[in-house]
Amino acid sequence: MGINRREFLKIVGISAVAGLGGATAVDLLRRAPVEASQASPNPKALTAKRWAMVIDTRKLTEADCQRMIEACHRVHNVPDIGTKQEVKWIWTEEYEHAFPDDMNEFVSDEVKHKPFLMLCNHCDQPACVRVCPTKATFKRADGIVMMDMHRCIGCRFCMAACPFGARSFNFGDPRPYVKEENRKYPTRMRGVVEKCTFCTERLEEGLMPACVEVSNGALIFGDLDDPNSEVRQALRSNYSIRRKPNLGTQPCVYYIV
Repeated sequence: MGINRREFLKIVGISAVAGLGGATAVDLLRRAPVEASQASPNPKALTAKRWAMVIDTRKLTEADCQRMIEACHRVHNVPDIGTKQEVKWIWTEEYEHAFPDDMNEFVSDEVKHKPFLMLCNHCDQPACVRVCPTKATFKRADGIVMMDMHRCIGCRFCMAACPFGARSFNFGDPRPYVKEENRKYPTRMRGVVEKCTFCTERLEEGLMPACVEVSNGALIFGDLDDPNSEVRQALRSNYSIRRKPNLGTQPCVYYIV
């Protein structure tokens, strides 16, 4: 069980004195923290020191973007509400809205009206994490900014802090608006915030994010700290930009233009 005799006797003593709601010593042993040596991670899981995504906008059309949005939303039970209270994990914007600090009068019409895929930027310095009072949003060691929807109290501080509009709030019960429920991924409830998580549940199974899987090579996902990774190779050989870099959040989503 990973505990010694002294810890066992301590648990038994607490159980005998306090009763602990009728819990037995065996119950408490089962609740004992699992040591790192006892964990059995999936050997096929995809891992990285710092995950990042490169989006090659030259390869994307509106139809391509829509296919990726549908794949993401289908896998994660994102409701299709279709109002101003819409919930979205990834979506598209035109250049002037995606990169307002980069706009100039000489941007080509092709770039100006091209659909740019938007999602959580999984920033190195995420403002959303700093303001969350319950730590419902937090940053993993591999750089992915997570959202624990069970701990979310619906204060929406993270939404106010995020400069990219990457979070959505469930003003009502989203479940009736889920077209085809994916039983492998949890549905949400009213009053919580949700967003893109770089498909951590798929990474644990050795799978790429859903949007990357259907992108036909337009989306590249990998380890930004590995100089030999595909994302580093793409960034090394192409000109790329990031959203609102002057704010200092250091986004980990790059756009090749």
